[in-house]
Amino acid sequence: MALDRVKLGFAPTRRNLFSAPDAIKYANLTRNKLDELNVEYVDITDINEDGLLYDDEGVEKIAEKFAAEKIDGLFLPHCNFGTEYACARLAKKLNVPVLLWGPRDERPEADGSRLRDSQCGLFATGKVLRRFQVPFTYMKNCRLDDPEFERGVQDFLKVCNVIKTFKSIRILQIGPRPFDFWSIMCNEGELLEKFNIQLSPVPLGELYKEIDRVQAEEEQKVQEVIDFCRSHTHVEISDQALAKIAALKVAIKHLGEKYQCTAGVIQCWTDFQDELGITPYAVEAMLQDEGFPVLCETDVHGAITTLMVDAATRNEYKSMFADYTVRHPDNENGELLQHLGVFPLSTAEEKPTLIPTHFVFDYPGSVGMEAKKGEMTLCRFDGDNGEYSLLLGNAKGIEGPYNQGSYVWIEVENLNRLESKLVYGPYIHHCSAIHGNVVPILYEACKYLGIQPDFYDPIEEDVKAYLRGD
Repeated sequence: MALDRVKLGFAPTRRNLFSAPDAIKYANLTRNKLDELNVEYVDITDINEDGLLYDDEGVEKIAEKFAAEKIDGLFLPHCNFGTEYACARLAKKLNVPVLLWGPRDERPEADGSRLRDSQCGLFATGKVLRRFQVPFTYMKNCRLDDPEFERGVQDFLKVCNVIKTFKSIRILQIGPRPFDFWSIMCNEGELLEKFNIQLSPVPLGELYKEIDRVQAEEEQKVQEVIDFCRSHTHVEISDQALAKIAALKVAIKHLGEKYQCTAGVIQCWTDFQDELGITPYAVEAMLQDEGFPVLCETDVHGAITTLMVDAATRNEYKSMFADYTVRHPDNENGELLQHLGVFPLSTAEEKPTLIPTHFVFDYPGSVGMEAKKGEMTLCRFDGDNGEYSLLLGNAKGIEGPYNQGSYVWIEVENLNRLESKLVYGPYIHHCSAIHGNVVPILYEACKYLGIQPDFYDPIEEDVKAYLRGD
């Protein structure tokens, strides 16, 4: 599945009492704008002469076509007032995110008449969608050439990408959680029942056997990983250790493909190091960049978070799986995001290093790097006692002391608030940090997923203002 490919069902609507020619005109103008923005969409020009949604016959034909095309979202431009019941019936049948919008109405004619009343129709459709219990996204009543239109469409595509990604999550679980990590435990049955999130558990022994097979049969693939490491990192480990790391990467990728998974988690200590003599962190860093994130300590909720956050950028950026670790020594709102060496290589400020040891583990296989600074989003999907939420907020990278492994110092508005959220839960010390601000995208996605958005800073009104086009 192409995780950044999003296909819209385009169903412009009209109502009989208003100008049909004007509705057709605005539907075509909207098509042209979507083409200009390189939006992939399925059209309905073959459904009826107008290429518009306005009756039950059209609802049935359009629903059948869109379902066959496996659309990821439904776009309902109100090209005049629109037919609210047809919009609601279509949206209910398709069960995908819905974008509601209409072009801003022109000045009334000299005789006081009006051709479209698109805004009024939007009010009606919003109410009927509520009656049908269909969640939807509203884009400001604006002109096609207004910047709010392009921004709104692109943001909606990102929301659709989060929903599509979330609904197809299957996680390769390599080994149980380490005994000491009680905070990492998850409820596999509940994740399946609530969200259709599936786990594919395999024992560490299956991974070890796959590594042996790869070393015996996949010499070329192993060599390609070795060559990649030598060209993209400073290699400070032995050739033997590097070859093991390369075989591990190929083996995990094969297991992910075998079980048709979209992400993975691994019991990364301590049996792993004792058996193989390496750590898996460089492999995790490389796989993250390839779009198959594999996370430490069998953190299933962390893998879910990572997939959501990456999808919110349509995979333009890759997130950093990090521990909140220590406060900044000089900045009261500063915090260290660090891990044993799992940040994607693409996030490094300078060329990263494959290091021989880390202060936690005296084994090769960690990546040493400081991540790029700049604006970031911090996120964590988590839950307990049957309730799930998404912790959201913004941060920025700042200067700070050198650290081993992968790290970046960040500053938030009020660290005390974030710290309190993490202690009281349901969150833990792990987060996904990604460059850029995707808080509004994730917030909007929550309404389609039945997850409660939760902010560590009081920014909800600002997020709502952004989404309504202020």
